[in-house]
Amino acid sequence: MTRELKPSTVAVHAGTRRSQYGEVSEAIYLTQGFVYDTAEDAEARFIESGPDEFIYARYGNPTVAMFEERIAALEGAEDAFATASGMAAVSGALTSMLKAGDHVVSSRALFGSCLYVLEDVLMRFGVEVTFVDGADLSAWKEAIRDDTTAVFFESISNPTLQVVDIASVAELAHAKGATVVVDNVFSTPVWSDAVKQGADVVVYSATKHIDGQGRALGGVILGSRDYIRKTVEPYMKHTGGSMSPFTAWVMLKGLETMNLRVRAQTSNATAIAKALQGHEKLQQVIYPGHASHAQHDLVKRQMEQGGTVLSLDIRGGKPAAFRFLNAIEVGIISNNLGDAKTIMTHPATTTHQRLSEEQRSSLGITDGLVRISVGIEDTEDLVTDILTALAAV
Repeated sequence: MTRELKPSTVAVHAGTRRSQYGEVSEAIYLTQGFVYDTAEDAEARFIESGPDEFIYARYGNPTVAMFEERIAALEGAEDAFATASGMAAVSGALTSMLKAGDHVVSSRALFGSCLYVLEDVLMRFGVEVTFVDGADLSAWKEAIRDDTTAVFFESISNPTLQVVDIASVAELAHAKGATVVVDNVFSTPVWSDAVKQGADVVVYSATKHIDGQGRALGGVILGSRDYIRKTVEPYMKHTGGSMSPFTAWVMLKGLETMNLRVRAQTSNATAIAKALQGHEKLQQVIYPGHASHAQHDLVKRQMEQGGTVLSLDIRGGKPAAFRFLNAIEVGIISNNLGDAKTIMTHPATTTHQRLSEEQRSSLGITDGLVRISVGIEDTEDLVTDILTALAAV
């Protein structure tokens, strides 16, 4: 193409590689290895592979390459490496660049598994990690040192939906020569502009909005070509966290409809947040897209819309939250998010249960907190379902 295409078009067409058969749907190259015509060809490929030359599926595969090229084009990154899961992407992005003695500054409000990687894995291997309140720019400024290697944060935290100012944190980090790594799953590739706002590395759990239909685990790391091919690829291909060709095909199919799904989900989430404001059974409705959110102005600047997830703090703690969840009929109880189906979970007893009560309290994860990942169902059905369930509390 000679002209610049809009994101929804890029998500359908970028990176397509057609075989001699001219297939419409991308081919699944379900092979673990590749054949060389001569021993000399094998030797040459191991020295340097061309864009359409592959060695082993753990190193790269035509179907996986299509997904990597498409998501990189959509995100505005130079390159991408597809991984077996979202957590493989988080751990791979960080571990591939860090060594004993390095210093990382991270927001404190993180998904439980991300906390495990930072607190248990990286610290165990000699990486120093400093945690800060992600919304407090003065805390970032104080914590980032001349020897800081990287900063890490979720652009919107899970599950309390605290928003981190990407551009401002990136400016502080870059002034000290630190790499900015952003877990962007709640912002979604549809509402994200993280690369333009200063993120050096963007990580997604492709399991969420990219697949968005509950079918497969996957992740992706995006960044500069040098970082992806010289830092991430050697680490991932030797440690085995690569995405399978079949999963890459599922993700390619997901990208085709992601824009439609995420916009519908966001519209539903906005309507639900509006309908629930001031409800007597709720301590708080947390939704970045609503004016009541403490960082609503930042959300409008950073991602335009509030995303697909909201959280309810239900009066009465765990018993009330459980009564609410058990009364839901349209939504389902599970621990995934970003799905076409509305999914609800109780973080204190599921995704963040490994944290101490003190840690959960410091993050704002109360016993009454319920995270709702809003789907594409009829808006009226969802609002009625939630209001009916609240009446049962």
